[in-house]
Amino acid sequence: VQLVESGGDLVQIGGSLRLSCVASGFSFDDYAIGWFRQAPGKQREGVSAISSRDGRTYYADSVRGRFAISRDSGKSAVFLEMNNLKPEDSAVYYCAAGFTGGSAWVPFPGEYGVDYWGKGTSVTVSS
Repeated sequence: VQLVESGGDLVQIGGSLRLSCVASGFSFDDYAIGWFRQAPGKQREGVSAISSRDGRTYYADSVRGRFAISRDSGKSAVFLEMNNLKPEDSAVYYCAAGFTGGSAWVPFPGEYGVDYWGKGTSVTVSS
């Protein structure tokens, strides 16, 4: 089982990034996927999530309107499009997968129920 994130980078304030999370080793369509982030000295927090079947999306208030999550079952991948980035968006971003059993549950905003984690990709927003 693997979740591999990519796309993190150093970007200027107001810039954009697209994070990717590619899954392997499990039945992707049976899992909801969430993005979490952890800044230095802070607790990990939920950023966004997408359900396994109907593609329903969820966002933290701090990123709603700037970030967009999507999934591509054919590629077993989830993407996080991040726009108008701010210094407070700087963090290591992790994707996480949780088995839904056909329910509408998503791993958001908390981590309860997450089965698999990626190793993270770093985003730094600077002026």
